[in-house]
Amino acid sequence: MSAETLKYTREQVESLEVAPGFEHENLEGWVPELATEEALRDALEQAFDYRGDVTLTLKSGERVEAYVFNRRTGKTLADSWVQYFAPGVEGKIKTGYDQIARIEFTGKDRAAGKHWEDWVKAYNERKAAGEENIALTPEAID
Repeated sequence: MSAETLKYTREQVESLEVAPGFEHENLEGWVPELATEEALRDALEQAFDYRGDVTLTLKSGERVEAYVFNRRTGKTLADSWVQYFAPGVEGKIKTGYDQIARIEFTGKDRAAGKHWEDWVKAYNERKAAGEENIALTPEAID
């Protein structure tokens, strides 16, 4: 492949940078009913997609504030797990689905109501106004 075939115009590159996003449902404050195995699995999928902390109550009674970043869904609850970070605890923690009694969406969801298109629109407006070295930054974390 020659270097000639790798050349793109600025407009082509910028058009490739815009990908459709999706709106995150606002789950802040939600405490799902975990009456069935399917309800628990669904709630943990939501927790994985959530961009805030959740509070997990384990069957042992322990309550853990957590940021869920990974999960594995197996055939049974005992074969399934979530991985999370917890404040004040170094490293990753893994807990089986079968150990979770309750999930509360307690932290602020930083992605709720945000759209990729909104970010691109703001970027393009600033660019059209002649700004240089544009750096759209995320909201400050409380």
